[in-house]
Amino acid sequence: MTPHCHFYLNDREVKTTRPRGLLVLDYLRHHQRMTGTKEGCKEGDCGACGVLIGTLTDGEVRYEAVTACLMPLGELHGKHLVTVEGLNLPALSPVQESIVEEGASQCGFCTPGIVVSLTGAMMAKGSDINQADVKTALSGHLCRCTGYASLLRAGERMIDAAKTLSGGDVAQREHIKTMVAQKMLPAYFLEMPTKLAGILPWQQNGSTKTSPVKFIAGGTDLYVQQGESLPDQQVEILNLYPEMRGVRSENGEIRVGALTSFESFAADPLVQQAIPEIKEYMYLIASLQIRNRATLGGNIVNASPIGDMTILLLAMGSRLILKKGNERRSLPMREFYTGYKQLAKSSDEIVTEIIFPATDRNTRVNYEKVSKRECLDISNVTSGLRITVDQGIIDAVSLSVGGVAPIPLFMTNTCNFLLGKMLKTEVLAEALMIAQAEIAPISDIRGSAHYKRILTRQLIIAHFCKLFPEQFPLEEMLAGLLE
Repeated sequence: MTPHCHFYLNDREVKTTRPRGLLVLDYLRHHQRMTGTKEGCKEGDCGACGVLIGTLTDGEVRYEAVTACLMPLGELHGKHLVTVEGLNLPALSPVQESIVEEGASQCGFCTPGIVVSLTGAMMAKGSDINQADVKTALSGHLCRCTGYASLLRAGERMIDAAKTLSGGDVAQREHIKTMVAQKMLPAYFLEMPTKLAGILPWQQNGSTKTSPVKFIAGGTDLYVQQGESLPDQQVEILNLYPEMRGVRSENGEIRVGALTSFESFAADPLVQQAIPEIKEYMYLIASLQIRNRATLGGNIVNASPIGDMTILLLAMGSRLILKKGNERRSLPMREFYTGYKQLAKSSDEIVTEIIFPATDRNTRVNYEKVSKRECLDISNVTSGLRITVDQGIIDAVSLSVGGVAPIPLFMTNTCNFLLGKMLKTEVLAEALMIAQAEIAPISDIRGSAHYKRILTRQLIIAHFCKLFPEQFPLEEMLAGLLE
Protein backbone atom coordinates (compact mmCIF):
# COMPACT_ATOMS: atom_id res chain seq x y z
CA MET A 1 0.00 0.00 0.00
CA THR A 2 1.28 3.48 -0.89
CA PRO A 3 2.06 5.53 2.23
CA HIS A 4 -0.49 8.29 2.63
CA CYS A 5 1.30 10.18 5.39
CA HIS A 6 4.89 11.38 5.10
CA PHE A 7 6.43 13.44 7.90
CA TYR A 8 9.37 13.74 10.29
CA LEU A 9 9.23 12.39 13.83
CA ASN A 10 11.97 14.12 15.78
CA ASP A 11 15.05 13.41 13.64
CA ARG A 12 13.55 10.49 11.68
CA GLU A 13 11.68 10.42 8.38
CA VAL A 14 8.40 8.49 8.59
CA LYS A 15 6.13 7.14 5.86
CA THR A 16 3.08 5.30 7.12
CA THR A 17 -0.08 3.63 5.90
CA ARG A 18 -1.74 3.66 9.32
CA PRO A 19 -5.35 4.99 9.35
CA ARG A 20 -5.44 8.71 8.74
CA GLY A 21 -7.96 9.19 11.58
CA LEU A 22 -5.73 7.46 14.13
CA LEU A 23 -4.80 9.71 17.02
CA VAL A 24 -1.19 10.93 17.02
CA LEU A 25 -1.07 9.92 20.70
CA ASP A 26 -2.04 6.33 19.93
CA TYR A 27 0.35 6.20 16.99
CA LEU A 28 3.27 7.30 19.17
CA ARG A 29 2.56 5.00 22.09
CA HIS A 30 1.22 1.88 20.36
CA HIS A 31 2.95 1.87 16.97
CA GLN A 32 6.20 3.75 17.62
CA ARG A 33 6.54 2.58 21.25
CA MET A 34 7.49 6.13 22.23
CA THR A 35 5.96 6.37 25.69
CA GLY A 36 7.45 9.66 26.81
CA THR A 37 4.23 11.22 25.52
CA LYS A 38 1.76 10.22 28.24
CA GLU A 39 -1.92 9.34 27.97
CA GLY A 40 -3.96 11.15 30.61
CA CYS A 41 -7.47 12.48 30.15
CA LYS A 42 -7.47 11.96 26.35
CA GLU A 43 -9.70 15.04 26.10
CA GLY A 44 -7.09 17.78 25.77
CA ASP A 45 -7.41 18.99 29.36
CA CYS A 46 -4.40 17.59 31.22
CA GLY A 47 -1.55 18.30 28.79
CA ALA A 48 0.32 15.07 29.53
CA CYS A 49 0.44 14.27 25.80
CA GLY A 50 1.86 17.64 24.74
CA VAL A 51 3.94 17.69 21.55
CA LEU A 52 5.25 20.33 19.15
CA ILE A 53 4.05 20.49 15.55
CA GLY A 54 6.32 22.23 13.06
CA THR A 55 4.73 23.56 9.86
CA LEU A 56 6.74 24.85 6.89
CA THR A 57 5.57 28.33 5.90
CA ASP A 58 7.50 30.63 3.55
CA GLY A 59 10.69 28.64 4.04
CA GLU A 60 10.48 28.69 7.84
CA VAL A 61 9.27 25.95 10.18
CA ARG A 62 7.03 27.40 12.88
CA TYR A 63 6.31 25.28 15.95
CA GLU A 64 3.15 25.18 18.05
CA ALA A 65 2.34 23.22 21.19
CA VAL A 66 -0.69 20.94 20.85
CA THR A 67 -2.16 17.91 22.57
CA ALA A 68 -1.51 14.67 20.67
CA CYS A 69 -4.79 13.20 21.91
CA LEU A 70 -6.86 15.48 19.64
CA MET A 71 -4.86 15.36 16.41
CA PRO A 72 -5.33 12.87 13.54
CA LEU A 73 -2.27 11.13 12.18
CA GLY A 74 -3.15 12.14 8.61
CA GLU A 75 -2.66 15.79 9.45
CA LEU A 76 1.05 15.21 10.09
CA HIS A 77 1.73 14.96 6.36
CA GLY A 78 4.49 17.41 5.50
CA LYS A 79 5.03 18.41 9.12
CA HIS A 80 7.59 17.92 11.89
CA LEU A 81 6.37 16.13 15.03
CA VAL A 82 8.53 16.75 18.10
CA THR A 83 8.08 14.66 21.24
CA VAL A 84 9.90 14.92 24.56
CA GLU A 85 12.38 12.28 23.34
CA GLY A 86 13.29 14.59 20.47
CA LEU A 87 14.41 17.34 22.85
CA ASN A 88 17.03 15.23 24.60
CA LEU A 89 20.66 16.35 24.60
CA PRO A 90 23.81 14.95 26.27
CA ALA A 91 23.12 17.38 29.13
CA LEU A 92 19.86 18.74 30.49
CA SER A 93 18.32 21.58 28.51
CA PRO A 94 17.59 24.87 30.35
CA VAL A 95 13.92 23.87 30.64
CA GLN A 96 14.73 20.42 32.03
CA GLU A 97 17.39 21.77 34.37
CA SER A 98 15.03 24.47 35.69
CA ILE A 99 12.40 21.87 36.53
CA VAL A 100 14.98 19.68 38.30
CA GLU A 101 16.53 22.53 40.29
CA GLU A 102 13.17 23.82 41.53
CA GLY A 103 11.78 20.39 42.40
CA ALA A 104 8.98 20.94 39.89
CA SER A 105 8.46 17.24 39.24
CA GLN A 106 7.34 14.49 41.61
CA CYS A 107 5.63 11.52 40.00
CA GLY A 108 6.82 12.90 36.65
CA PHE A 109 3.74 11.85 34.69
CA CYS A 110 2.87 15.41 33.68
CA THR A 111 6.46 16.56 33.24
CA PRO A 112 7.14 15.49 29.61
CA GLY A 113 4.27 17.59 28.27
CA ILE A 114 5.34 20.54 30.40
CA VAL A 115 8.92 20.30 29.10
CA VAL A 116 7.63 20.30 25.53
CA SER A 117 5.33 23.30 26.00
CA LEU A 118 7.90 25.40 27.85
CA THR A 119 10.50 24.60 25.20
CA GLY A 120 8.03 25.68 22.54
CA ALA A 121 7.51 28.97 24.37
CA MET A 122 11.26 29.61 24.45
CA MET A 123 11.53 28.80 20.73
CA ALA A 124 8.74 31.27 19.96
CA LYS A 125 9.81 34.17 22.17
CA GLY A 126 13.58 33.95 22.60
CA SER A 127 14.94 36.44 25.11
CA ASP A 128 11.58 38.23 25.17
CA ILE A 129 9.95 35.39 27.07
CA ASN A 130 8.37 36.52 30.34
CA GLN A 131 6.33 35.09 33.20
CA ALA A 132 3.06 35.71 31.34
CA ASP A 133 4.38 33.53 28.49
CA VAL A 134 5.30 30.83 30.99
CA LYS A 135 1.81 30.91 32.49
CA THR A 136 0.25 30.74 29.03
CA ALA A 137 2.40 27.73 28.12
CA LEU A 138 1.45 26.02 31.39
CA SER A 139 -2.25 26.83 31.01
CA GLY A 140 -2.96 23.53 29.29
CA HIS A 141 -1.23 21.38 31.91
CA LEU A 142 -2.35 19.81 35.16
CA CYS A 143 0.23 18.82 37.77
CA ARG A 144 -1.61 17.87 40.93
CA CYS A 145 1.16 16.29 42.99
CA THR A 146 3.78 19.01 42.42
CA GLY A 147 1.56 22.06 42.50
CA TYR A 148 2.33 25.09 40.40
CA ALA A 149 4.52 27.36 42.55
CA SER A 150 7.60 25.26 41.79
CA LEU A 151 6.77 25.29 38.08
CA LEU A 152 6.51 29.08 38.10
CA ARG A 153 9.87 29.26 39.85
CA ALA A 154 11.26 26.95 37.18
CA GLY A 155 9.84 29.39 34.65
CA GLU A 156 11.81 32.21 36.23
CA ARG A 157 15.02 30.18 35.89
CA MET A 158 14.15 29.45 32.28
CA ILE A 159 13.59 33.16 31.61
CA ASP A 160 17.06 33.92 32.98
CA ALA A 161 18.57 31.24 30.75
CA ALA A 162 16.80 32.70 27.71
CA LYS A 163 18.45 36.12 28.14
CA THR A 164 21.35 34.89 26.01
CA LEU A 165 19.01 34.32 23.04
CA SER A 166 17.99 36.78 20.36
CA GLY A 167 15.02 39.05 21.04
CA GLY A 168 12.84 41.66 19.42
CA ASP A 169 10.81 41.20 16.26
CA VAL A 170 12.76 38.33 14.68
CA ALA A 171 11.58 35.11 13.11
CA GLN A 172 11.25 31.95 15.19
CA ARG A 173 14.02 30.37 13.12
CA GLU A 174 16.51 32.87 14.59
CA HIS A 175 15.64 31.77 18.11
CA ILE A 176 16.03 28.14 17.05
CA LYS A 177 19.45 28.78 15.49
CA THR A 178 20.68 30.43 18.68
CA MET A 179 19.25 27.68 20.87
CA VAL A 180 21.01 25.04 18.77
CA ALA A 181 24.28 26.99 18.92
CA GLN A 182 23.98 27.21 22.71
CA LYS A 183 23.10 23.50 22.99
CA MET A 184 19.56 24.17 24.15
CA LEU A 185 18.08 22.23 21.20
CA PRO A 186 19.34 19.28 19.11
CA ALA A 187 21.07 20.26 15.86
CA TYR A 188 18.59 18.38 13.65
CA PHE A 189 16.12 21.28 14.01
CA LEU A 190 18.29 23.27 11.57
CA GLU A 191 17.74 20.66 8.84
CA MET A 192 13.95 20.64 9.02
CA PRO A 193 13.12 23.45 6.54
CA THR A 194 15.00 21.63 3.78
CA LYS A 195 13.67 18.21 4.72
CA LEU A 196 10.03 19.31 4.92
CA ALA A 197 10.36 21.15 1.61
CA GLY A 198 11.19 17.81 0.02
CA ILE A 199 7.85 16.23 0.92
CA LEU A 200 5.28 16.29 -1.87
CA PRO A 201 2.00 18.06 -1.12
CA TRP A 202 -0.62 15.65 0.14
CA GLN A 203 -2.81 15.88 -2.98
CA GLN A 204 0.07 14.41 -5.01
CA ASN A 205 0.81 11.66 -2.54
CA GLY A 206 -1.91 9.04 -2.69
CA SER A 207 -5.04 11.02 -1.83
CA THR A 208 -8.24 9.01 -1.97
CA LYS A 209 -11.33 9.74 -4.02
CA THR A 210 -13.61 7.83 -1.66
CA SER A 211 -16.33 10.00 -0.15
CA PRO A 212 -15.43 10.76 3.47
CA VAL A 213 -17.67 9.71 6.32
CA LYS A 214 -16.29 12.40 8.63
CA PHE A 215 -14.72 15.79 8.09
CA ILE A 216 -12.06 16.58 10.69
CA ALA A 217 -10.84 20.12 11.36
CA GLY A 218 -9.24 20.84 14.75
CA GLY A 219 -10.83 17.73 16.27
CA THR A 220 -11.04 19.32 19.73
CA ASP A 221 -14.63 18.18 20.24
CA LEU A 222 -14.98 15.43 17.64
CA TYR A 223 -12.16 13.32 19.09
CA VAL A 224 -13.52 13.71 22.61
CA GLN A 225 -16.87 12.34 21.45
CA GLN A 226 -15.82 9.79 18.81
CA GLY A 227 -12.10 9.22 19.24
CA GLU A 228 -12.29 5.44 19.38
CA SER A 229 -14.32 5.05 16.18
CA LEU A 230 -12.62 7.57 13.87
CA PRO A 231 -9.57 5.41 13.00
CA ASP A 232 -11.93 2.89 11.39
CA GLN A 233 -13.75 5.48 9.28
CA GLN A 234 -12.95 7.19 5.99
CA VAL A 235 -12.08 10.73 7.04
CA GLU A 236 -11.25 13.98 5.29
CA ILE A 237 -8.49 15.93 7.04
CA LEU A 238 -9.49 19.51 6.32
CA ASN A 239 -6.32 21.04 7.76
CA LEU A 240 -4.42 19.67 4.77
CA TYR A 241 -5.98 22.50 2.74
CA PRO A 242 -3.97 25.63 3.70
CA GLU A 243 -6.07 27.82 1.40
CA MET A 244 -8.84 27.59 4.01
CA ARG A 245 -6.71 29.37 6.64
CA GLY A 246 -5.79 33.00 7.17
CA VAL A 247 -7.36 36.44 7.40
CA ARG A 248 -7.66 39.12 4.72
CA SER A 249 -9.51 42.37 4.09
CA GLU A 250 -11.64 42.91 1.01
CA ASN A 251 -14.23 45.58 0.15
CA GLY A 252 -14.69 46.72 3.73
CA GLU A 253 -15.05 43.16 5.05
CA ILE A 254 -12.83 40.80 7.02
CA ARG A 255 -12.66 37.37 5.39
CA VAL A 256 -11.45 34.52 7.60
CA GLY A 257 -10.68 31.01 6.42
CA ALA A 258 -12.78 28.48 8.30
CA LEU A 259 -9.68 26.50 9.32
CA THR A 260 -8.06 29.49 11.02
CA SER A 261 -7.28 28.51 14.60
CA PHE A 262 -8.52 30.47 17.58
CA GLU A 263 -4.97 31.54 18.41
CA SER A 264 -4.15 32.64 14.85
CA PHE A 265 -7.42 34.57 14.66
CA ALA A 266 -6.65 36.50 17.84
CA ALA A 267 -3.09 37.26 16.72
CA ASP A 268 -4.07 38.77 13.37
CA PRO A 269 -3.78 42.60 13.11
CA LEU A 270 -6.95 42.89 11.00
CA VAL A 271 -8.93 41.01 13.63
CA GLN A 272 -7.42 43.10 16.43
CA GLN A 273 -8.50 46.24 14.60
CA ALA A 274 -12.06 44.93 14.19
CA ILE A 275 -12.25 43.41 17.69
CA PRO A 276 -9.80 45.46 19.80
CA GLU A 277 -9.96 43.26 22.92
CA ILE A 278 -9.87 39.91 21.15
CA LYS A 279 -6.74 38.79 23.05
CA GLU A 280 -8.45 39.46 26.38
CA TYR A 281 -11.50 37.50 25.24
CA MET A 282 -9.30 34.63 24.08
CA TYR A 283 -7.73 34.43 27.54
CA LEU A 284 -11.11 33.16 28.78
CA ILE A 285 -11.31 30.43 26.14
CA ALA A 286 -9.53 27.07 26.52
CA SER A 287 -5.74 26.70 26.80
CA LEU A 288 -3.00 27.65 24.36
CA GLN A 289 -2.65 24.03 23.24
CA ILE A 290 -6.37 23.80 22.44
CA ARG A 291 -6.52 27.27 20.84
CA ASN A 292 -3.70 26.17 18.54
CA ARG A 293 -5.94 23.33 17.33
CA ALA A 294 -9.53 24.58 17.55
CA THR A 295 -10.81 26.18 14.32
CA LEU A 296 -13.46 28.84 13.81
CA GLY A 297 -15.30 26.69 11.28
CA GLY A 298 -15.30 23.70 13.60
CA ASN A 299 -16.69 25.77 16.46
CA ILE A 300 -19.46 27.09 14.21
CA VAL A 301 -20.41 23.72 12.71
CA ASN A 302 -20.31 22.01 16.10
CA ALA A 303 -23.38 24.15 16.82
CA SER A 304 -23.01 24.21 20.59
CA PRO A 305 -25.45 26.74 22.08
CA ILE A 306 -22.55 27.99 24.23
CA GLY A 307 -19.75 27.91 21.65
CA ASP A 308 -17.48 30.80 22.61
CA MET A 309 -16.28 31.94 19.19
CA THR A 310 -19.63 31.07 17.66
CA ILE A 311 -21.37 33.61 19.88
CA LEU A 312 -18.76 36.30 19.18
CA LEU A 313 -18.87 35.76 15.41
CA LEU A 314 -22.67 35.73 15.47
CA ALA A 315 -22.57 39.14 17.15
CA MET A 316 -20.16 40.40 14.48
CA GLY A 317 -22.92 40.00 11.89
CA SER A 318 -21.04 37.24 10.11
CA ARG A 319 -22.05 35.40 7.00
CA LEU A 320 -20.74 31.99 5.97
CA ILE A 321 -19.48 30.68 2.65
CA LEU A 322 -20.45 27.04 2.12
CA LYS A 323 -18.92 24.82 -0.53
CA LYS A 324 -20.08 21.60 -2.17
CA GLY A 325 -17.85 20.48 -5.02
CA ASN A 326 -17.53 23.52 -7.28
CA GLU A 327 -20.68 25.14 -5.94
CA ARG A 328 -20.55 27.94 -3.36
CA ARG A 329 -23.23 29.86 -1.54
CA SER A 330 -23.42 32.57 1.08
CA LEU A 331 -25.63 32.36 4.17
CA PRO A 332 -26.08 34.77 7.09
CA MET A 333 -24.78 33.03 10.19
CA ARG A 334 -27.99 33.87 12.06
CA GLU A 335 -29.86 31.60 9.59
CA PHE A 336 -27.39 28.71 9.91
CA TYR A 337 -28.91 27.14 13.04
CA THR A 338 -32.34 25.56 12.60
CA GLY A 339 -32.58 23.52 15.83
CA TYR A 340 -30.43 21.83 18.43
CA LYS A 341 -27.34 20.62 16.52
CA GLN A 342 -29.27 21.11 13.27
CA LEU A 343 -27.76 23.18 10.48
CA ALA A 344 -28.95 24.75 7.24
CA LYS A 345 -26.43 22.76 5.21
CA SER A 346 -26.20 19.37 3.56
CA SER A 347 -23.93 16.67 4.98
CA ASP A 348 -21.44 17.07 2.12
CA GLU A 349 -21.19 20.85 2.34
CA ILE A 350 -18.33 22.44 4.25
CA VAL A 351 -17.94 25.94 5.65
CA THR A 352 -14.94 27.54 3.92
CA GLU A 353 -15.06 31.19 5.06
CA ILE A 354 -16.47 33.47 7.72
CA ILE A 355 -17.00 37.08 6.64
CA PHE A 356 -17.92 40.06 8.81
CA PRO A 357 -17.83 43.85 8.36
CA ALA A 358 -14.73 45.79 9.29
CA THR A 359 -15.20 48.05 12.31
CA ASP A 360 -15.37 51.82 11.76
CA ARG A 361 -14.85 54.59 14.32
CA ASN A 362 -18.51 54.59 15.39
CA THR A 363 -18.68 50.83 15.91
CA ARG A 364 -17.84 49.10 19.18
CA VAL A 365 -17.60 45.42 20.08
CA ASN A 366 -17.78 43.58 23.40
CA TYR A 367 -17.85 39.97 24.54
CA GLU A 368 -18.87 38.68 27.97
CA LYS A 369 -18.63 35.19 29.43
CA VAL A 370 -19.68 33.69 32.76
CA SER A 371 -18.42 30.26 33.78
CA LYS A 372 -17.75 28.42 37.02
CA ARG A 373 -14.03 29.07 36.58
CA GLU A 374 -12.74 32.24 34.98
CA CYS A 375 -10.60 30.36 32.47
CA LEU A 376 -10.53 26.95 30.78
CA ASP A 377 -14.22 26.33 31.35
CA ILE A 378 -17.50 25.92 29.50
CA SER A 379 -19.76 28.95 29.56
CA ASN A 380 -22.85 29.16 31.71
CA VAL A 381 -24.04 32.09 29.62
CA THR A 382 -22.05 34.08 27.07
CA SER A 383 -22.90 37.10 24.96
CA GLY A 384 -21.53 39.32 22.23
CA LEU A 385 -22.52 42.80 21.05
CA ARG A 386 -21.52 44.81 18.00
CA ILE A 387 -23.13 48.23 17.91
CA THR A 388 -22.79 51.37 15.79
CA VAL A 389 -23.89 54.67 17.33
CA ASP A 390 -23.84 58.03 15.53
CA GLN A 391 -24.80 61.21 17.40
CA GLY A 392 -26.52 59.17 20.10
CA ILE A 393 -28.63 57.09 17.67
CA ILE A 394 -28.17 53.33 17.30
CA ASP A 395 -27.53 52.88 13.57
CA ALA A 396 -26.70 49.15 13.65
CA VAL A 397 -26.74 46.48 16.33
CA SER A 398 -26.02 42.75 16.54
CA LEU A 399 -26.57 41.00 19.86
CA SER A 400 -26.08 37.29 20.54
CA VAL A 401 -26.49 35.17 23.66
CA GLY A 402 -25.36 31.60 24.29
CA GLY A 403 -26.71 29.14 26.84
CA VAL A 404 -30.31 30.37 26.79
CA ALA A 405 -31.77 28.49 23.81
CA PRO A 406 -31.24 25.22 21.89
CA ILE A 407 -29.10 27.15 19.38
CA PRO A 408 -26.53 29.96 19.46
CA LEU A 409 -29.11 32.71 19.66
CA PHE A 410 -29.13 35.90 17.64
CA MET A 411 -31.43 38.30 19.49
CA THR A 412 -33.51 39.41 16.51
CA ASN A 413 -36.38 41.04 18.39
CA THR A 414 -34.11 42.87 20.80
CA CYS A 415 -31.96 44.17 17.94
CA ASN A 416 -35.01 45.29 15.95
CA PHE A 417 -36.22 47.26 18.96
CA LEU A 418 -32.85 48.95 19.59
CA LEU A 419 -32.27 49.94 15.95
CA GLY A 420 -32.84 53.64 15.45
CA LYS A 421 -33.37 54.36 19.16
CA MET A 422 -31.55 56.89 21.32
CA LEU A 423 -28.78 55.49 23.46
CA LYS A 424 -30.30 56.02 26.91
CA THR A 425 -31.24 54.12 30.06
CA GLU A 426 -34.98 53.99 29.35
CA VAL A 427 -34.37 52.34 25.98
CA LEU A 428 -32.01 49.77 27.51
CA ALA A 429 -34.56 48.96 30.23
CA GLU A 430 -37.21 48.14 27.63
CA ALA A 431 -34.70 46.17 25.56
CA LEU A 432 -33.95 44.03 28.62
CA MET A 433 -37.61 43.08 28.91
CA ILE A 434 -37.77 42.18 25.22
CA ALA A 435 -34.65 40.06 25.64
CA GLN A 436 -36.26 38.11 28.48
CA ALA A 437 -39.18 37.24 26.20
CA GLU A 438 -36.80 36.15 23.45
CA ILE A 439 -34.75 33.61 25.42
CA ALA A 440 -35.84 30.16 26.63
CA PRO A 441 -33.20 28.79 29.03
CA ILE A 442 -33.48 25.42 30.74
CA SER A 443 -32.12 24.23 34.06
CA ASP A 444 -29.09 21.98 33.75
CA ILE A 445 -25.70 21.29 35.32
CA ARG A 446 -24.53 24.81 34.50
CA GLY A 447 -27.35 26.55 36.35
CA SER A 448 -31.08 27.00 36.70
CA ALA A 449 -33.20 28.66 34.06
CA HIS A 450 -33.83 31.54 36.47
CA TYR A 451 -30.09 32.03 36.99
CA LYS A 452 -29.49 32.12 33.24
CA ARG A 453 -32.20 34.75 32.81
CA ILE A 454 -30.44 36.89 35.41
CA LEU A 455 -27.10 36.39 33.67
CA THR A 456 -28.56 37.34 30.30
CA ARG A 457 -29.85 40.57 31.77
CA GLN A 458 -26.59 41.37 33.54
CA LEU A 459 -24.41 40.59 30.53
CA ILE A 460 -26.43 42.88 28.26
CA ILE A 461 -26.11 45.63 30.87
CA ALA A 462 -22.36 44.87 31.06
CA HIS A 463 -22.03 45.44 27.31
CA PHE A 464 -23.45 48.95 27.56
CA CYS A 465 -21.55 49.84 30.74
CA LYS A 466 -18.30 48.72 29.11
CA LEU A 467 -18.83 50.34 25.72
CA PHE A 468 -20.62 53.53 26.80
CA PRO A 469 -19.47 54.39 30.33
CA GLU A 470 -20.55 58.02 29.93
CA GLN A 471 -24.19 57.15 29.18
CA PHE A 472 -24.28 54.09 31.43
CA PRO A 473 -22.01 54.68 34.46
CA LEU A 474 -21.64 51.47 36.41
CA GLU A 475 -22.54 52.93 39.80
CA GLU A 476 -25.83 54.32 38.51
CA MET A 477 -26.62 51.08 36.71
CA LEU A 478 -26.02 49.15 39.93
CA ALA A 479 -28.44 51.46 41.71
CA GLY A 480 -31.02 51.36 38.92
CA LEU A 481 -31.37 48.59 36.33
CA LEU A 482 -29.57 46.01 38.44
CA GLU A 483 -32.08 46.26 41.30
